[in-house]
Amino acid sequence: MTGKKAAAADADTRPHPRLGASLLGHETAETQMVEAVRSGRLAHAWLIEGPRGIGKATLAYRFARFLLSGATGGEGGGLFGDSAPTLDVEPEHRATRLIAAGSHPDLLALERSYDEKAKRLRKVITAEEARGVADFMHLTPAEGGWRVAIVDAVDDLNPQSMNALLKILEEPPRRAVLLLVYHGAGRILPTIRSRCRRLLLKPLEPSVLDRLLATQAPDLPAEEREPLARLARGSLGRALDLIDAGGLGLYRQVFQLASATASDAQAMQSFADKLARRDAEAAYLAAVDMHVDLLARLARAAADPGPPAEIVPGEAAAIRRLAGRRSLDRWRELWENSRRLVQRSEAVNIDRKQVLLTLLLALDDDRLLAQL
Repeated sequence: MTGKKAAAADADTRPHPRLGASLLGHETAETQMVEAVRSGRLAHAWLIEGPRGIGKATLAYRFARFLLSGATGGEGGGLFGDSAPTLDVEPEHRATRLIAAGSHPDLLALERSYDEKAKRLRKVITAEEARGVADFMHLTPAEGGWRVAIVDAVDDLNPQSMNALLKILEEPPRRAVLLLVYHGAGRILPTIRSRCRRLLLKPLEPSVLDRLLATQAPDLPAEEREPLARLARGSLGRALDLIDAGGLGLYRQVFQLASATASDAQAMQSFADKLARRDAEAAYLAAVDMHVDLLARLARAAADPGPPAEIVPGEAAAIRRLAGRRSLDRWRELWENSRRLVQRSEAVNIDRKQVLLTLLLALDDDRLLAQL
């Protein structure tokens, strides 16, 4: 997703990962999990790592469903029995139905909780909430099999809650598995990483993302799927967020303003005013994400004399022209400083309009970034 579970209102309209009946693009990871169960040497903790929105939480729930159902992954299908094992479980299985309802007694999901007063998700998972995982995992399985806890995501833990989880990893209970979803954006204690089996998931292949968009965004014109997939960098969640925020139309606005820079101050002001509204959070987060991505593309164009890759037709010449304004080192510095500003603005609530204007104007004068 873009930034945080950001457009929470939009994201909440999509199926929860616990409902994921299938998962495309991560067949190798599923095989490794099935084989770990079959070996009888199942790791007590797994770190499922990769970019946001590629299916890590869905994989965690599929593994939990597999363990809690007592499934074995089958014996391989196909004419010669050589198909890869999967985490598939029958839709009517008791474990499937209980997990779908969020009521399986042997599964605990730890996510950021909702702040009723602020009307938004809290910024972190607290130490008290993390200690509840330890209490849960030390209980005897109610169904006689495993206890499974899913943390979605490690990036949302603060130092105190990380230390609370570390105690579980140091003294793991029997018949208990901890699944840690990690986007790689936040810090993680080396001791947590070292006590987990690491499962690194890669961005989805363009062909897979195209198939998923055709299913999950059926109203999206077919000709827009490919450029959106490139803009989403192999992340289905990010692609859906971009569609909710304005899709390629929003990207064209960001690119046009970045190309114009300070020469069109009125258009910049209007754009920043619109995205600074409280009801425009999804569009704001998508726009700053697109802008930072554009800076990375300009840095690559400055380093490579070949034709730059395009998101939408006809932008190569403009990218080449913009890239010529700075050296590779200066573009890299601008990208790093802009990314840092976006991250800091989320943490300390810097005025959104000011952030957007600063990012756009910094294309002409990057000293502006030091003022925020």
